[in-house]
Amino acid sequence: MAEPAASPALSPNAGSPGPVSGGRFHVSDLCDLLESYLSPEQIRSVYQAYLFAAEAHEGQHRQSGEAYIFHPLAVARVMAGMRMDHHSIMAAILHDVMEDTPVGKEQLSELFGEEVAELVDGVSKLTHLKFESRAEAQAENIRKMMMAMVRDLRVIMVKLADRLHNMRTLSALRPDKRRRIARETLEIYAPIAQRLGMNAVRRELEQLGFAALYPARYRVLSTSVERARGRRKELMQNVENTIVRRLEETGIVARAMGREKNLYSLYRKMRDKRLSFAEVYDVFAIRIVVADIDTCYRTLGVVHNLYKPLANYFKDYVAIPKANGYQSLHTVLFGPHGIPIEVQIRSEEMDRVAESGIAAHWLYKAGEGGSAGAGAQARAREWLKGILEMQQRAGSSLEFLENVKVDLFPDEVYVFTPKGHIMELPRGATPVDFAYAVHSDIGNTCVAAKIDRRLAPLSTQLESGQTVEIITAPGARPNPAWLSFVATAKARAGLRHRLKNLQGDEAVLLGRRLLDKALTPFGQDLDGIEPERIDALLEALEIADFNTLLTDIGLGNRLAPIVARRLLSEGDGASEAEPKPQSGGKPMAIRGSEGLVLTFAKCCYPIPGDPIIGILSAGRGLVIHRDNCRNVADLRGKPDRWMPLQWAEETSGEFSAAVRVQATNQRGLLAAVATRIAEAGSNIDNVSFEERDSVLTTLSFVISVRDRVHLARAMRRIRAIPAVNKISRVRG
Repeated sequence: MAEPAASPALSPNAGSPGPVSGGRFHVSDLCDLLESYLSPEQIRSVYQAYLFAAEAHEGQHRQSGEAYIFHPLAVARVMAGMRMDHHSIMAAILHDVMEDTPVGKEQLSELFGEEVAELVDGVSKLTHLKFESRAEAQAENIRKMMMAMVRDLRVIMVKLADRLHNMRTLSALRPDKRRRIARETLEIYAPIAQRLGMNAVRRELEQLGFAALYPARYRVLSTSVERARGRRKELMQNVENTIVRRLEETGIVARAMGREKNLYSLYRKMRDKRLSFAEVYDVFAIRIVVADIDTCYRTLGVVHNLYKPLANYFKDYVAIPKANGYQSLHTVLFGPHGIPIEVQIRSEEMDRVAESGIAAHWLYKAGEGGSAGAGAQARAREWLKGILEMQQRAGSSLEFLENVKVDLFPDEVYVFTPKGHIMELPRGATPVDFAYAVHSDIGNTCVAAKIDRRLAPLSTQLESGQTVEIITAPGARPNPAWLSFVATAKARAGLRHRLKNLQGDEAVLLGRRLLDKALTPFGQDLDGIEPERIDALLEALEIADFNTLLTDIGLGNRLAPIVARRLLSEGDGASEAEPKPQSGGKPMAIRGSEGLVLTFAKCCYPIPGDPIIGILSAGRGLVIHRDNCRNVADLRGKPDRWMPLQWAEETSGEFSAAVRVQATNQRGLLAAVATRIAEAGSNIDNVSFEERDSVLTTLSFVISVRDRVHLARAMRRIRAIPAVNKISRVRG
């Protein structure tokens, strides 16, 4: 038998926050609800907060037309259903006064105390600041809320209750605003509720958000579930009764109930795994709740003796809980007529935490199961520590929000360290994610990884049960390409932070080389410039220190020749210095290992041995081109934008080169060319095809080579293939 529709309460044990029969929910109804667990003095404080909020919101109305004060009251009712403390209830009633009325934080603090004022400030949006876009405003508001949440978990409880009531009354808004709020709910607030283990809240937010964002899909899926429910009702009831009878015969006391999969969870599973409705096993399930952990495993044995389990569908979340603390045994059985049925087995305490998460701390602290929320709270605080670290490393609020969104969708894998400790990572995680999860220093210096004692690429996706070992080197540095495959927000934030620092260091070194080179025509070098001239230039440019100036030059934000002229003219009142005739000034040498502030153009793919020039590009530093590249022809007349370069006598690393192969179209052509490239000691970075007609085809390759000699050797091998008519290097 399917479980009835979920109550709108935040917990199955909480008072229902749905509409009061016979009219709106009033403050007297709230006080009646609070009398069950708050003292008279605390209820009086809540009533005083109501009087203040009612006066502050006087004359304000919601889009539905009702007086605004009914919204804070409804939010307070949701909080009361969770048996939250009186400060939280007061904050729920006052949560919009700072945002929508002239009332300030100081006034709230004076009237209701610092604790309530901090909670209200935590959920209030930044209305007094101007942002360039709605996305930036949203990101900054989320960042503010998350930082307040790090200080006090009750901030997010108030915000979730606020969002829950807003979603219930969403129909009063215009369609575009409904969709925007629904999307934000599904992307941010529902995942936060799930991360905190508050599954009852999460289910309702997802149901309401799904219906508002994708109404047609919601209706189709709802109809399909309704039909399936009718067909399976008798079957599920029979299976449930059979399990209960067998458990009674074994002496196990249990509660069994039908469970219906949330429509949005069902939709996501079908979408992500490309399944049809008929292929989803767990649309309907049976939940069995027993006394303790030991009885969970005994019950599993009874159930498996009664119905055969499906191989590879058993999951033990009791031994290894989910990231949000969820614990349960999941198994899929061959039911009557071969129909698969999912069974979930958990203890009473697991059931409470599964529904309420961190709210269990308040719901049950006074009675049996007082420790139910303690573990969930500890896990929440551990997660928030990671959020705080992300915030400290994020370059902007938009980057922070991107990292938070990544972190909010954990579908876990469990891997082992070489010492046997279990590490929990999101599905799709790689050894680089593992390294950063251990420590950011390990991530920053990792060079290779062993999975189950075998060397594996750093981009390998990890699977549960594997043992991962990270190999580090003292002078190693992270690769920017890792950003394309890391799965965790911690790894992404750590990488970006480290790369920014590296880029800054390398920009200083390149800026020094460029400025030194720009001073050469004046018969000067940096070591010979008096400190007074440098100080005078920094003051004129309003720059804090010389390294900042060098960084700007290295990143292409300032042009070295212009800075050189000003540097030589500062301090003596002269006009900008003029270059002196020089004999045989050598171009700056490029080694190929300069790092993040030196890039090689993708239009002409310069390699050692090519005549080259450098183009100063704002934000990118020095971009290296072949001197015959068409894209730099227009800049030849602007000597301050480019500079002659040469390759150092010893270069390091591999460089990309583009070649075009024209050949007769025949079976095995690509394999033959790839084999010749490999024989020449090169790798293929990219390949594309263009069929000119049924006979001829053009293959374009980007391959890795050390220099022009290496490239020539590879091209000769390719030219030796009988089907190849012509091979040439792409000029750019």
